[in-house]
Amino acid sequence: MNANKQSEWLGHPRGLFLLCGTELWERFSFYAMRAILVLYLTDKTINGGLGWTTQDALNLYGIYTGLVYLTPVLGGWLADNFLGQRRSIIIGGALMAIGQFTLALPNSFINPYELQAFYVGLAFLIVGNGLFKPNISTMVGQLYGEGDNRRDGAFTIFYMGINLGSLLAGIIAGTASTHYGWKAGFLCAGIGMLLSLVIQLVFANRYLGKIGVAPAAKAAMDESGSNKKQPLTKVERDRLKVIVVMSMFVIIFWAGFEQAGGLMNIYSQEYTNRMIGSFEVPAAWFQSLNPAFIIIFAPLLAVLWRRMGSSEPSSPIKFAMAMGFLALGFVCMVGAAMQQGGDMSVKASMWWLVGAYFFHTLGELCLSPIGLSLITKLAPLRLMSVMMGTWFCANAVANYVAGLVGSHVGDAGPLAIFGGIAVTAGIAGLLLVLCSSKLVDWMHGAEGVSKQNSDANLTEKPVTAA
Repeated sequence: MNANKQSEWLGHPRGLFLLCGTELWERFSFYAMRAILVLYLTDKTINGGLGWTTQDALNLYGIYTGLVYLTPVLGGWLADNFLGQRRSIIIGGALMAIGQFTLALPNSFINPYELQAFYVGLAFLIVGNGLFKPNISTMVGQLYGEGDNRRDGAFTIFYMGINLGSLLAGIIAGTASTHYGWKAGFLCAGIGMLLSLVIQLVFANRYLGKIGVAPAAKAAMDESGSNKKQPLTKVERDRLKVIVVMSMFVIIFWAGFEQAGGLMNIYSQEYTNRMIGSFEVPAAWFQSLNPAFIIIFAPLLAVLWRRMGSSEPSSPIKFAMAMGFLALGFVCMVGAAMQQGGDMSVKASMWWLVGAYFFHTLGELCLSPIGLSLITKLAPLRLMSVMMGTWFCANAVANYVAGLVGSHVGDAGPLAIFGGIAVTAGIAGLLLVLCSSKLVDWMHGAEGVSKQNSDANLTEKPVTAA
């Protein structure tokens, strides 16, 4: 079933908004935990933290976020071949809820096994995320037929839902952990995951119909009338090449962007003047700047891409724009480091951070939702969840690199790290511009608008999904 066969809301299938709601609360859960993880690890034990060093905490953060983006390959394969996407989402969501509530267990309840319980909670989150993450995104793409020019806009709306969850997470978890301790923040994350599960269980059959129920590989064999998997065609191989090449640039982008949860998080806590009059802004609140900017600008970009029509930039050019914005964001962080003048006792203005998150957000909107949309355009249906998981593998590598780079701030200094990332992102953007024409050729028209399909969408009468 695609968009043509179900009723619409605001020009999109209602199933899109169901998936937005499911992902919103799952991302609330993820970002609530992320906003306080490093702060919890480095806080003194007398305050309920684990008392780790900054380097150890950032190393663990890099390993954890890397695994979070690595396991979707296995989760995508299981969904495509055995479980189906809908069942994978439910199982993954349940495992993540268990993980969050494990982290939230009171110290008095789990002593002297607090550290072991912490690792067990992270393990549940990693495995559950592997089943959940690639499949929810893949189902968004299946709502639209080939050549439907609403797809990039749909993923931008979907991405806005993700970041509404992130915005709420930083504020709610940050406030709860400040007033009631770190465990309260983890408890908020667990409640968010339960809400995600309830939304999916109650509304999926009504608004998604049969989408995601059958494993994609089995559905592809049934459609071809063969019991064997079909070999890849030349067009499919070329399109997969595009995914691989673009993944290389994704690594560079996210390695810089993910400093937000690690190095920039600590920078806001230790080296930023957060006073507004007599009120000190909690460091975790800065994690909400990015989703707030996304909520503001995502609808504008979704409209812009659609209205540009044939003038809309190709995906490689949008990725190049993302690299440029990432570089500008770290130029702001260079400004913050220069304001300190090498004296770490001097605190930089918080407006440098605001500027950095603003430009990083524009870059994210030009890369992340466009990348998700690109996978659903280029990957064969029988491999779509696997390829979505492979796409997230680039994030896995990037997150590990981000933690590794951030952990050396004590050796190299913030100025060298922020400046190095800015230069690297700028060079990557130029390379993307140079090779964009070849990448578009390899897509074999996957980004072209099918007028015939568009006309069909206008004449088709909407029918409520089964």
